[in-house]
Amino acid sequence: MKENRIGILTGGGDCAGINPAIKWIVKTALDDRLQRERMTRYTPVGIKDGWKGLIEVKPGAAGMEEYVMPLDQAVVRTWDRYGGSMLGTSRTNPYDPKNDQSRRVLANIEKLRLDALIAIGGDDTLGVAHRLDREGVPVVAIPKTIDKDLPETDYTLGFETAVSVITEEIDRLRTTAGSHKRIFVVETMGRHGGWLALEGGEASGAFIILIPEHDFSPDRVNELLVEGREEGARYEIIVVSEGAKPAGGTEFTRQEGVDAFGHKFLGGVGDSLAREIEASTGLETRSINLSHLQRGGAPCAYDRRMGRYFGIAAMELVAAGIFGKMVCVRNGRVTMCAIENAIGRARFVDVDTQYDVERYNGRRTILRLEEGKHEA
Repeated sequence: MKENRIGILTGGGDCAGINPAIKWIVKTALDDRLQRERMTRYTPVGIKDGWKGLIEVKPGAAGMEEYVMPLDQAVVRTWDRYGGSMLGTSRTNPYDPKNDQSRRVLANIEKLRLDALIAIGGDDTLGVAHRLDREGVPVVAIPKTIDKDLPETDYTLGFETAVSVITEEIDRLRTTAGSHKRIFVVETMGRHGGWLALEGGEASGAFIILIPEHDFSPDRVNELLVEGREEGARYEIIVVSEGAKPAGGTEFTRQEGVDAFGHKFLGGVGDSLAREIEASTGLETRSINLSHLQRGGAPCAYDRRMGRYFGIAAMELVAAGIFGKMVCVRNGRVTMCAIENAIGRARFVDVDTQYDVERYNGRRTILRLEEGKHEA
């Protein structure tokens, strides 16, 4: 029987759904019946701390276990119950132009005798995976980002759990907002895509939702808030994505510079908007940035199921010798696409069909029926 070693790593930000995916990669790889059918015995190997692990590991040397972890069914048995990544993660870029470490990664993949590599991550992690694929490394990818902004897939691991966290935190804010007749501006993650703010805001019943896909007018925000108070509202919740910006303005940043992948450090739009509202309307306004709370906690049922499906599908691609692909879901069906097609661009909220640019909220028409053109 042929022997194959499968490396598994996670890159970028942590989130719920990663551990279920790892568990089901391992369970599928080590399934006795499937191994007999495929005439291959698989050995899953966890790479700790993402691409950093493949840079720093010294195969065969003392302390190698700091970055390499043998995986079996007993080890991963309960992993699907936990958030984050049991393998650890990092935002390390092996192809960083300031410090290119890609040769070390390639050499260590060879020294670790990895016959395939499964990378779980978002645009940055998948960009590295694609470059390794072009250099001959057999790579399969699983989409993971709470922003749900990767093209080619309708879902990315971590999103639904993050939306649940946003909803739960806003439910808690309502008690203090109502007690003090305050406005609360809640800042969520979402660099380019407003999915978290939009769906989190819809789920929590937010009064106003601001997303990167449509620049907002502070004057219009104030106008809506005043109208709400005149109609009897005691308090309001505004949900704003970190990438949202006022018309004619630029994105807000919390610090200078960029990360290893060239991204700005976004943040601060919530604070700025809260100050503007209070100064213009006289209504007491507070802001809160949910920040890393959105990444935390146990995976919801949907992320556990999707982690399972993506993990199984990724291992199926490895077993079939199909590489350079990302597993994805489209129209409710798990399928695959080229990693190349899933990177370098974002999946945006469709403002025309999913956002009300007058109310600054989700649409209040769903079926979009045309008079006389529908069946009873």
